[in-house]
Amino acid sequence: MTDQDIHKDEAISQITGSVDEADRATDENEDPDRELSYEEIQGKWYREVYQGDKVPQLTLRAVIMGGILGSLMSVSNLYTTIKLGWAFGVAITACVLSFVIWRGFRLVIPGLSQMTILENNCMQSTASAAGYSTGTTIATAFGAYLLITGKQIGWEIVSIWTLVTALVGVLLAVPMKRQMINKEQLKFPSGLAAAETLKSLYGGSKEAVYQAYSLVGALVVGAVTGIASKGEWAWQKAIGFKLPELIPFTFQVGGMSMANFRGFGYEPSLLLMAAGMIVGMRVSLSMLLGACILYMGFGPWLVNNGIIPNGNKIISGWALWTGSGILVASGLTAFALQWKTIVRTFSSVGKLKSDGTVDNTAADMESVEVPTKWFLIGMVPLTIILAILEYVAFNISIPLGIFSVVMSFFLALVASRSTGETDITPTGAMGKIAQLTFAFLSPKDITINLMAASVTANTAIASADLLTDLKSGYLLGANARKQFFAQVVGVFFGTAAIVPAWYLMIPNKEVLESYNPPATNLYKAVAEALSNGIQSLPISAQYGLIIGMGIGCVLACLDHFFPKSKRFTPSAMGLGLSWVMYFNAAFGFALGAILAWTWKKIHSKSADSYTIPVASGAIAGESLACAFIAIMNALEALKVTK
Repeated sequence: MTDQDIHKDEAISQITGSVDEADRATDENEDPDRELSYEEIQGKWYREVYQGDKVPQLTLRAVIMGGILGSLMSVSNLYTTIKLGWAFGVAITACVLSFVIWRGFRLVIPGLSQMTILENNCMQSTASAAGYSTGTTIATAFGAYLLITGKQIGWEIVSIWTLVTALVGVLLAVPMKRQMINKEQLKFPSGLAAAETLKSLYGGSKEAVYQAYSLVGALVVGAVTGIASKGEWAWQKAIGFKLPELIPFTFQVGGMSMANFRGFGYEPSLLLMAAGMIVGMRVSLSMLLGACILYMGFGPWLVNNGIIPNGNKIISGWALWTGSGILVASGLTAFALQWKTIVRTFSSVGKLKSDGTVDNTAADMESVEVPTKWFLIGMVPLTIILAILEYVAFNISIPLGIFSVVMSFFLALVASRSTGETDITPTGAMGKIAQLTFAFLSPKDITINLMAASVTANTAIASADLLTDLKSGYLLGANARKQFFAQVVGVFFGTAAIVPAWYLMIPNKEVLESYNPPATNLYKAVAEALSNGIQSLPISAQYGLIIGMGIGCVLACLDHFFPKSKRFTPSAMGLGLSWVMYFNAAFGFALGAILAWTWKKIHSKSADSYTIPVASGAIAGESLACAFIAIMNALEALKVTK
């Protein structure tokens, strides 16, 4: 819901799914069209929706299942963030996998009871905390630090950093939940979708069960594709079970063979195509358009005129800066144009009732909600730990360290509202705002720009994502305290999985560079530009950066002021990414988007039902397989070295 002054009868309809107009009056003499107060809405929710005391929720099996699935998804998201610059939502995938896996357990273990819908929701909370809130810092800030310094930060620092920032994100979600879910009834569309998915699965819907099995089937196919394309085992070569990592396009442009340009071709990857199926035609075709302009226009011209030495340097030597300019400028412009959302965010916090008192829910509701004092009790020691850690590890002053956590609260407010209203978490904008802030507070210090900003951005993004799970629980009648405990436990699972996975997948700078990681490169580029000054770039890259920023601003303004123009204008995100990724990635995205569009044209109903489950399964399967192969290769290399 996009307006804060939404009628409460609409909110009640959203909570219950089907509430009659006549039933909204609690008294015969009441006007059925009267707006219900906050206390009345919460009372109605507690009486008619809440079932957290009647139905098992926070059980050992739910938490363990969520922790295991979340750990796997954290590794999956680490891989996709490194390779694509994207992290994908965990909630729905975890719900479906948990349902299918537990159903399989019941077939082989007689007498095993079915996991309740609230247990599955609790599992979802654990999995999301493990799979999403622990990975952002590692893949971006720590990756950028590795690219700049050539050194890996010690695992002890990374572990504590990852754990504590994720816990801060969990705590920040506490006051946001009361305000944005309980009081304002914001939609959080992904949370709503996850709740509806669980209702369908537990309602015995055949279509929902088929969707679940399609996700699992796609996961298996994705894993097989990953092994076929990235595996190097002897048995593969013996039976010919090996796909080429890239099928190059070899035609000529401007008298130059395009085979000289790294990444120009088709990568036989379901991961890329599935990502395109999810992000859609506009972003994917914009990526292909930008990639064609770069590789078949500017690229040959740059090489022929001696601006860059060869096609292998097209991204790192020049295009990265133009693409970064588009992404940063469009993100910040779009953020600034959402000033109404920002105003609503801060004007709504702590709002008083008309009689001058603060809204309070009933005592029963208070026993369900996470007490506000827990937020305060937890934030104080975590802030101190982070400030000390920033000082010890990176020589960031204690005041700046404390400020990085305080700033997290304000960015979390904005990120959470954006997620609640539009289902879009402005991940890029949050990171860039944090980097800009610390560039102002501590100019020319690239370490502070990277690491202090990472604290702010990661905690803000984590809190916004975790609210999606709390929304699912609210719609299903879950106990918020139990969800909170599940999220806390999930953070430990995710940290235990993702930290060793990072070191095994990315043992050194050379391996990270081989991925050409777009999000990491962007983080690095912004930090260098802010700390060293734009004059430190080659003159051609300076022009490219300025032009890119102009393009990003224009496209963001067109999207905001003329939303219907989106049918005819490219996506700023798509264009920007196409200049920080290789051509094969853009080509794969476009193929996937075209496939999904064609499917919808041929059979709209099945496309609507199965596109997202199939794409989500393929992404999870291939990314997990590729991450596993990368880890095994690193372990093998370690043995050889020893």
